[in-house]
Amino acid sequence: MNRISQELLAKLLDEHGPALVLYARQWCDTPEDVVQEAFISLLQQPRAIDNVVAWLYRVVRNGAVTASRRNMRRRHHETSAAHRGEPWFDCPNGQAMDAQLLIESMEGLPIEQRETVVARLWGGLSWEEVAELTETSTSTAHRRFQAAMSVLRERFPDDD
Repeated sequence: MNRISQELLAKLLDEHGPALVLYARQWCDTPEDVVQEAFISLLQQPRAIDNVVAWLYRVVRNGAVTASRRNMRRRHHETSAAHRGEPWFDCPNGQAMDAQLLIESMEGLPIEQRETVVARLWGGLSWEEVAELTETSTSTAHRRFQAAMSVLRERFPDDD
């Protein structure tokens, strides 16, 4: 019944799983759950999907936004303090300050720019796929990317 082979599923998980988690982390504090649900949904599709990677990003984005909204409603009704999610990046020993600065820099970007950077750099999506994912034109996606990179370059000057 399902159109995804075990080999293709394993390949998709290996090649795109970490980037999808990073992408989902922009919106919610349960990115691994969102990505897992996206892969489950992929397995339940009755027909083959033309561009599986772009489809996964769309499903992860929608799931992460939904999870975020659900979490905001829950937090609104709770009296306890909000729990901060995991950091975006695992940093090797000795690079904690750079990783923290990158996290802060990324969090300081508007969500439109941040999602474009993550989808393009860590997700490896083409400009067309980024544009489709963010429901913009390729030129708008590229403009957002360039604006974000300009801000990040200011925070991380090239010392070479």
